Amino acid sequence: MVWSGTWVAERLGVELNGDERLPGLLGLALRRNPRRAHLLVSNVLGKHVPQRPSVVRGAGYDLGVRVRELLGDEEAARAVVLGYAETATGLGHSVADGVGLAPYLHSTRRPVAGVAPAGGFEESHSHATSHLLLPEDPRLLAGEGPLVLVDDEFSTGNTVLNTIRDLHERYPRSRYVIVALVDMRTPEDRARLTAFAAEIGARVDLLTMAAGTVALPADVLQKGRELVARYESEATTASAGPAAADLTSPGVAALAGPALTGLPAPDDPAAGAGVAALAGPALTRPSAPGGPAAADPAAVPRGPAVTGPATASGGLGVPAPRAPRDKPVRVPLDWPEGVPDGGRHGFTPEHRARLEAALPDMAARLAEALRPAGPRVLVLGFEELMYAPLRLGTELELAGLDVSYSTTTRSPVLAVDDPGYAIRTRLVFPAHDTPADGPGERYAYNVAGAGFDAVVAVVDSAADTPELHAPDGLLAQLAAHVPHVVLAVVPSYVPSPAVDSVPSPALGVPSPAVDSVPSAVPRNHLPAPATEAPERSSMLPEPLRGPAFSSYAPDEVGWLLQDLSDVELEAPTEEREEAIQSGGAHYAESLPVEYQPSAQYQELFHAALATSSARIARAVGTVTETVLAERAGRRPVLVSLARAGTPVGVLMRRWAQARHGLDLPHYAVSIVRGRGIDANALRWLAAHHDPADVVFVDGWTGKGAITRELTDAIEEFEAKEGITGFVAEIAVLADPGSCVRTYGTREDFLIPSACLNSTVSGLISRTVLRADLVGPDDFHGGKFYRELAGSDVSNDFLDAVAARFDEVGAAVDTEVKELLAADRTPTWEGWAAVERISEEYGIHDVNLVKPGVGETTRVLLRRVPWKILAQRGAGADLAHVRLLAEQRGVPVEEVDELPYTCVGLIHPQYTRGATGADGKAVISQ
Repeated sequence: MVWSGTWVAERLGVELNGDERLPGLLGLALRRNPRRAHLLVSNVLGKHVPQRPSVVRGAGYDLGVRVRELLGDEEAARAVVLGYAETATGLGHSVADGVGLAPYLHSTRRPVAGVAPAGGFEESHSHATSHLLLPEDPRLLAGEGPLVLVDDEFSTGNTVLNTIRDLHERYPRSRYVIVALVDMRTPEDRARLTAFAAEIGARVDLLTMAAGTVALPADVLQKGRELVARYESEATTASAGPAAADLTSPGVAALAGPALTGLPAPDDPAAGAGVAALAGPALTRPSAPGGPAAADPAAVPRGPAVTGPATASGGLGVPAPRAPRDKPVRVPLDWPEGVPDGGRHGFTPEHRARLEAALPDMAARLAEALRPAGPRVLVLGFEELMYAPLRLGTELELAGLDVSYSTTTRSPVLAVDDPGYAIRTRLVFPAHDTPADGPGERYAYNVAGAGFDAVVAVVDSAADTPELHAPDGLLAQLAAHVPHVVLAVVPSYVPSPAVDSVPSPALGVPSPAVDSVPSAVPRNHLPAPATEAPERSSMLPEPLRGPAFSSYAPDEVGWLLQDLSDVELEAPTEEREEAIQSGGAHYAESLPVEYQPSAQYQELFHAALATSSARIARAVGTVTETVLAERAGRRPVLVSLARAGTPVGVLMRRWAQARHGLDLPHYAVSIVRGRGIDANALRWLAAHHDPADVVFVDGWTGKGAITRELTDAIEEFEAKEGITGFVAEIAVLADPGSCVRTYGTREDFLIPSACLNSTVSGLISRTVLRADLVGPDDFHGGKFYRELAGSDVSNDFLDAVAARFDEVGAAVDTEVKELLAADRTPTWEGWAAVERISEEYGIHDVNLVKPGVGETTRVLLRRVPWKILAQRGAGADLAHVRLLAEQRGVPVEEVDELPYTCVGLIHPQYTRGATGADGKAVISQ
C-alpha cells in the first residue's frame, strides 16, 4: 500500500525519519499557509482523515492510562489535563478519560461573552495563532498538581513552551507532562525544552506513541508555495469544463476519495521511549464511568478506515455532485442538562459519568434516523467540537454500524487526487458559528467521493445558524455528495448563574433546509448577551493577576489596570504637594515615594492587627452578608476601588466562600477624584458580567467624596456609552461619615490595612492617570513593587482576619438582621463636619480635610500634613497616628465633639518655603 506522504516527499524532498510506526500514523500534505509548507496528517486523530471512532479514542485513552501510571493515582487526582484547539480538543479529552481522575480543559479560539479568560498563548506556525483559556472556575488552573498538556504532534515545542511560560507565571507548579501522538522535534528543540524546565525549576515528562524527525530542505517553503499555487491554478482552469468542479469554490469536492495506509499491529514492539500500542478501549464500555476499560485488542479495527475511488494518476478529476435525494434530518439528542458540550469551560469526572450514562440513548436516536441509509456512516464533528461526536461515534460502533469519524476544520490544506497524498478531497463552505475573527472558509477533507451512505453532522447550538443551512452551507454540500444527512445539535454550554429553561432560537426555530424538531435548552447553555460590540471589548486586555502582578493569589483578585511597574512615577512628597495645590499637576499623575516603616511602626501594625482582627472580621461578615441579602438570587461581582478597597474585597470574597461556598468574581478598578472611574474598566465589566451584579467595594468612607465621584461618573458613563445597569453605590467596611447604605460598621476605628501602603495591599501602588501613559483605550495604571516583597504583610493581614470568621459568625448574623430592618439612609454628617472644620481652621478647601483614621493615616504617609485633630480620649486606635505624627513633626490636637476618631489636615496653600508644623495656615495670596 502506498504511503500517504509519498507525493509530498518526492516533490519537496521531505523525509520522515524515526520509529517504524510513523508511516502508519502520519501522512503528508501541503498547507495553504505562509508560515509552514508541509502538514503532518494524522491517521488516528479524526480531524482530516476519517477513521474508526474506537481507534481515535483508543489512541488518546491509552496515552491517558500511561499518564496515570506515570503520576500514580494520588498525583493524577490532583492533575489537570489541557488540550489544544482546534486539532487536539478530542485527543486531550480522550487522554483525560484514560487518566480517569482529572478534570479536562481545552484552549479555544472562540471568545465567549461573560467568561473571563484565565490565560492565553500563541501558536506561531498556525493559520490562527491566538489561544484563549476560558475555565468556568478559574481555580481549575490555579492548583499545584501536575498539568498535562496534550497536542496531536510535538513538532518544535514552541506552542508548549509558550503555554507553560504563560501559565507558570500565573500558576506556578512543579510538574508538567506533555502528551502527543508523535514527537517530531529536532535535537535542538529537545535541548531547548530541557533548558527551559531547568530554568523554571519544574519536572517536564513526555509521553508519545512514536518519535522521529522531519528533514526539510532549505527551500521547502518556497517550493511548497509554488506547488500550492500551481495545483490550485490547474484546478481552477479545469473547473471551466462542464464535467469538472471548481476546487476553490465553496461546496465543491476537490478530488477523489481517500485511501489510507493500514495501522500498525498493537503488539509491535516499541522502537523507542514513548511508543505505545494503538489498541483502545472504546469497543467495550468501562464498568465504572471514566475508569479504565478492559478492551479486547483484537476487536479494534486496524485496517483502512475509508476506501473509495482513487486515481493513481493523480489527476484533477472530481466526483460530480449527485442530485440530493433527501433533505437533511434533524435528530434531537436529548443531551443531559448541565453537561458541557466539551472542555472549553472545563469537564470534570462527574460530567464524564453523566455523559457515559446518557450516550446509549442518544446513539439509539441517531441509529434510528440512520436506518433508511446504507451501512457506511461518517460522524462529522465541528472544528473544536470533537469529543461529543467522537463519543457518539463510538456508541454507534457498539450498536454494530460501520462508522468512520472526522471533523471540519479552519485549516486550509491543498487537496490532490493521488493515493500517495493524505488529503484527497476538500469540501469548502462558509463559517457558520459567527467567528470573532469574521467570516471565512471552512473545510471538510476526505468526505466527498469516499463512498459514505450517510453522514451525521454534529455541531453545537452556537453554530446552528442560517449559514449552516444556506445553499452553499455545510449541510447542502454534504447532501450533494452523501445520500443521507443527519444533523445533531449539542447545546453550547456557557457558564451563567441563571439555570431556568428558555426556548433556544437555534434549536426551536424550523429551518427551511432541515426537518426541525422544537426543543429547549437551559439558559446556562446559551451564550450570554453582549452589552457592547465584541470588537470594542476585545480591545481591552484581560485582568492582571498575581504572582505576575501583585502578591495576592490569582483567584483572589483581577486588576483591571495596566502595569506601569517599569515607569519612574515617584516624586518627593513636598514637590508633589506644591504641584498639586498650585494646580500644576493632579495627584493621580505621580506617586509618592513608598513609605518604609520603621521597626517600631511595624510592631504597632502587628499589635493593632492582633487586637483588631476579630473586630474587622465582624465588619467583613456584616457587609458581605448585607450585600448577599440585598442581591438575593444573584451572584454578586465584587469590584473594589483600588487600592484601599482591594484587601476588603478579598476578605469579602473569602467570607462568601467560607460561609456559603460561593466563588464570587473580584476585580480591582481605579477611581480618581475629579477624573471619575476608569471607563474602560466599566466597559470590560459590562462585556463579561451583568452590570446589575456589580458591587463596588471600598475600605472606608471619610467625607464621602469618592461616593459622590462614583455617582457622577456612572451617570456620565451610562449617558455616553449607552451601557446601563451599574448601581452607583459603594459597600464599605467602615462608614464613619454616614455616606453609604451598605457597610460593616459606622464606627471610626483602626483598620490595620490603612496603616501601610503597598505592603498591605498586594504590593500595588495607588493608581495613576496621566495622559502620556494612559490612552483613551487603556486601563488606568499601577505599579507592582516586587522589590518590597521582604516587607509584604498583605497575606498576613488577610489570613489573620479570615482566621476569626468562625468566632464572629453568630454576632454577624444578629447584626445583619438588625441592619436590614433599620433605616440605613445616609445622613452625610461626615460631610457637614468636614465643611465646619474647613471653615473653623481657615482652610476653605474640603479636599484638604481628611476625616477618619484611614484618611488621616494617608495624610501622614503621602501628603504634607499640617496638624492632626484627635478625639479626646482616643486610645490604641491612634497609636500609629501619634507615632507617624511624631516622626514628621506634626502636632496632634485633642478636641471635643469630633464625629471621627481623628481628622488629618493637609497643609493649606503649601509651598516648600512654608512651615508645616507651626500650627498656622499660610496666608492666602
